[in-house]
Amino acid sequence: MKQPDEIDNGTHTGALTIRSAQRSDLDDLVSLLQALFAIEEDFTPDPDRQRQGLKCFLDGCGKHRCILVAESEGRVIAMATIQILISTAEGGPVGLVEDVVVREDYRGQGIGRRLMTALTTWATERGLMRLQLLADRTNFSALDFYNKQGWLPTRLMGLRKKWPLA
Repeated sequence: MKQPDEIDNGTHTGALTIRSAQRSDLDDLVSLLQALFAIEEDFTPDPDRQRQGLKCFLDGCGKHRCILVAESEGRVIAMATIQILISTAEGGPVGLVEDVVVREDYRGQGIGRRLMTALTTWATERGLMRLQLLADRTNFSALDFYNKQGWLPTRLMGLRKKWPLA
């Protein structure tokens, strides 16, 4: 998807590549989601469920959903997902961004920004009219990151319903 960039944080050096995820990345992706869900109050880490969800993303043509990864030294070190929804407010397709996570020892090097730029390119190529995401309201570093990337808060509040109904 993108030509390699260089990273050097004193501990890790080498090429960084942003690309579409593959099935061979599943173990690294599950590990990243475990780290993400460990800090989000609304989710419980469950490797089997996360693996199943990732397989759903990877199956099919990829026209309406995508997992992008950042790879360095042959290892997936970051990921982000996007799915296309239809918005009646916008009158067309929009993108739901989720699962934005960078391995802790690689944070602060612009890798998350590069992933978000690649997601924006993917969305633009598909004619999406808006991107949206949910963020944990107590994850201040993530909120600061999104703010620096030009994401704006809305007056909407996310709600969810547990399933199956009792």
